[in-house]
Amino acid sequence: MKISIFGLGYVGAVSAGCLAREGHSVIGVDPYQPKVDLINAGQTPVIEAEIGGIVATAVQNGTLRATNDVQEAVNSSDMSFICVGTPSLINGGLDLKYVRNVCEQIGEALKGKDDFHVVVARSTMLPGSMLDVVIPTLEESSGMIAGKDFGVCNNPEFLREGTAVYDFYNPPKTVIGETDTRSGDLLASIYENMDAPLIKTDVKTAEMVKYSDNVWHALKVGFANEIGNISKAVGIDGHKVMEIFCQDTKLNLSPYYMKPGFAFGGSCLPKDVRALTYKAHSLDIGVPILESIMVSNKYQIERGLAMIMEKGNKDVGILGFSFKAGTDDLRESPLVEIIERLLGKGYNLKLYDRNVNLASLVGANRDYILNQIPHISKLMVDSIDEVLEQSGTIVIGNGDSEFSTVLEKIKPGQVVVDLVRIVPGRSQEGRYDGICW
Repeated sequence: MKISIFGLGYVGAVSAGCLAREGHSVIGVDPYQPKVDLINAGQTPVIEAEIGGIVATAVQNGTLRATNDVQEAVNSSDMSFICVGTPSLINGGLDLKYVRNVCEQIGEALKGKDDFHVVVARSTMLPGSMLDVVIPTLEESSGMIAGKDFGVCNNPEFLREGTAVYDFYNPPKTVIGETDTRSGDLLASIYENMDAPLIKTDVKTAEMVKYSDNVWHALKVGFANEIGNISKAVGIDGHKVMEIFCQDTKLNLSPYYMKPGFAFGGSCLPKDVRALTYKAHSLDIGVPILESIMVSNKYQIERGLAMIMEKGNKDVGILGFSFKAGTDDLRESPLVEIIERLLGKGYNLKLYDRNVNLASLVGANRDYILNQIPHISKLMVDSIDEVLEQSGTIVIGNGDSEFSTVLEKIKPGQVVVDLVRIVPGRSQEGRYDGICW
């Protein structure tokens, strides 16, 4: 394929060299003449393992060259990659002036081109940037319609400095946010030889995936440092702790616990987060990440409560109020706090959970619920149907499979607040509201 790459910085130079090495005809575009001259002389404008030799070979073979002539680059290519910088503003937001400028230039160049051209944004941008900035700017500058007269995709990169060439050829995944199938298929063809999952989605999801990845990596670094600091203070090698931690790929480094939903609860997680945070404080160790866990969890409870209250129904039914489906453990269940606070605000509640039988609760579990909600037995009913008959708002509190057909049973005027995603659908105004979807 004939490809033009706008921006010959870190991502652009590596992408240009590697795509040229794959046999594509690549034109690098940059307004800074020294970068253009370096590429044309077979030299890399960035310092990165292996890329120097790749660029030199590609230029020698005639598969890579550079220019600052935008019109010529667009006319000579089928696809344009935007790889310009998106620096921070003083307030922490992104400065998209370079992206906007390049989109204006590409749009102007597209005016005189009859062939279908695909514009691919590889620059890291916040969700909504494609729809609010990239596409409108391209359409306004070209006088054409995206998805019809030209294509647009978002293609986030997952390149680490120092191993960028290796990462280009061995990505953890290839994500394509497409506005139309034709453009997505053309872009996907570039990666057909990559040994990695290829995921096609919408552009906003693709934008968010990139940020989720980077912030998660930052969180991991901070978490490991805080665990290491506590470990050292009590005479433990933090590296040994995290080496063992990382060997658990069933729970620790896995999809488990990584699905957006309601707050956590139970007899272990809240207690242990508090205990480790207290231990850090007693050692004069700062652990802002660990401290924020319970704060974040509390926020999710507040969010769930607000969603229920804003529906405007005083009659509320809660399906599943143990902290996890398949258990009768009520200790520190976030649903118990929701129930307690709704009662305090005068709501009429009906509760159902097939796993909770007050007569069989014993020990700390029984003491906890009777201390929190002494008259809970008066609120409990024996079936889902009883909840549905007497409630305007139905809250799905845990993932018991018994609740999977609830949405099919509700009547006009009733609304479901789903805290666990018991059904795969998206929120529907006035009928179904998911806490994170």
